[in-house]
Amino acid sequence: MSDTVERHEFGAEVGRLLDLVVHALYSDREIFLRELVANAADAIDRRRFESLTEAVTPPPADAAIRLLPDKAARTLTLTDAGIGMAKEELTKNLGTIARSGTRAFTQSLADAKPGERPSLIGQFGVGFYSAFMVADRVEVTSRRAGTEEAWTWASAGQGDFTLAPATREEPGTTIVLHMKADAEEFLEPLRLQTIIRKWADHITVPITIAEDGKDTPANEGTALWRKAKSEVTEEQYADFYRHIGHFFDKPWATLHWRAEGTTEFAALLFIPGMKPFQAVEGERESRVRLHVRRMFITDEAHLLPNWLRFVHGVVDTEDLPLNVSREMLQSTPALARIRKAVTNRMISELKTRAKDAESYAGFFENFGPILKEGVWEDSEHRKEIAPLLRFKSSTQEGWTSLPDYVARMKEGQAAIYILVGDDPDALVKSSQLEGFAARGVEVLLLSDQVDSFWPERLDSFEDKPIRSITQGSVDLSAIAPAVAEGEPPADTAKLLPLLKAALEAEVSEVRTTDRLVDSAVVLAAPEHGPDLQMQRLLRRAGRGFGAGLPVLEVNPQHPLIRRLAELAEAGDDLKAPAGTLLDLARLQDGDTPRDPAGFARQVSALLAGSLQ
Repeated sequence: MSDTVERHEFGAEVGRLLDLVVHALYSDREIFLRELVANAADAIDRRRFESLTEAVTPPPADAAIRLLPDKAARTLTLTDAGIGMAKEELTKNLGTIARSGTRAFTQSLADAKPGERPSLIGQFGVGFYSAFMVADRVEVTSRRAGTEEAWTWASAGQGDFTLAPATREEPGTTIVLHMKADAEEFLEPLRLQTIIRKWADHITVPITIAEDGKDTPANEGTALWRKAKSEVTEEQYADFYRHIGHFFDKPWATLHWRAEGTTEFAALLFIPGMKPFQAVEGERESRVRLHVRRMFITDEAHLLPNWLRFVHGVVDTEDLPLNVSREMLQSTPALARIRKAVTNRMISELKTRAKDAESYAGFFENFGPILKEGVWEDSEHRKEIAPLLRFKSSTQEGWTSLPDYVARMKEGQAAIYILVGDDPDALVKSSQLEGFAARGVEVLLLSDQVDSFWPERLDSFEDKPIRSITQGSVDLSAIAPAVAEGEPPADTAKLLPLLKAALEAEVSEVRTTDRLVDSAVVLAAPEHGPDLQMQRLLRRAGRGFGAGLPVLEVNPQHPLIRRLAELAEAGDDLKAPAGTLLDLARLQDGDTPRDPAGFARQVSALLAGSLQ
């Protein structure tokens, strides 16, 4: 064996690429540890595999990836018992870039957002070179399993490297990073453990960090999702759930399965048992973690649609490269198949669990508003989501579903009726419900913000149209009232035109209605355009809604309307009473009078007169 140190130039593109990695990716420096640990884990797995068919000894039963930070020497050493590299492999793997060139890497780097940059390191086969982001010199001593020779590769990342004979008692690789002055944070054991927990927590190979003469485990060391369900205890599931989602409770649902066939993956997903402290309504993207061969890749792979973003967990596949890029995540057919399979499995799980009404009610109270978003935005799954929704009802206690509502519909009832508002307690008492209550017709009461939107997209359920009772004219004449009607209705032939003239600038129409019992008036939206709740939301946002003015509906059975009809016959001026009727209708729907102070004075005067 020669004692001569060999000096080599890097491949033509490596020098320029090193400069790019070190400077352009500076803010993502912690990624170096993921890359080196991933390489070490792969080397151990490869040695184990080759030992089955080649004249190679398997790795030790306690094979681990060992990190040794040395603050005094300012070095970080990584050691593995993997397959190792012979001299030629050190030159090929660390001295050239075979798969991609600097030009492609530079272009991708320019196009990538900062959050996408770590994936580019591995994508272009330059993972090892990320070490130079934190080290001004790197030494790699390696011995190929099945051989006795060891070699040391060394470089300062300045365009060349050296190869020299070395000694190593066992096969494997040792990497020594001589850390830069501004990278001493990576010599702190706690910092190293944080990075390992973030990027490689559940890699199956144990990772240890040497501190005070002891090797401390840095990762859990077991990919729980890769185990058979029979091998995992409830406590292990709960511990992993709390770790991955920073929860304090127990999961409401745990889904653990392995898919085999065209696309293979393992999945361990959780639906939380309680609503997180940080509202998930504001966070609009699913954060299920994507792993490739047990290594964490990203939590931005959109493995589930946004309306299932309350689900947490891991999906792990071997059908993707370890360092899959953002571009590949968007276009690869394998990931599209995984997304579809995982989404369908979640829907199936919810359908099954919805059969337990009490348990499902707790889930829906936590995440129902998010689930409803799927009806609005996901045309593919809209009809599957609809039966999973739950609603408060004007006639039922607790929660009810659309299938249950349809089963209870009255003879002659043409539609599924809904009432949308801000306050669920106020909805129960709304004057809009009076005619429906008199006929025993059920109305679903919707008070989530998204309830103003999704019914427009669903439109119908089981061939029954979904109708907002505040929109257009609701005809209940086909359903007989549960109680006998009173006196004949007032003759409003002259009253209605007078009221319309008095409110010309504020209502589009004044008409009678049979959907009131105790109230004199109620507002409705025109047939086409947003209902009253949507109009209120648009007004609050300072936006017009282009649907025209509301409709004022009057109850011809009410004493007040009877009296106003008499005054109309007598030719009295009804401008002031007309304004009061409109303000009453606004108040009943949770709105304010047009002139609150004037309305208060008017009511005060009426009270004073009635008390004399």
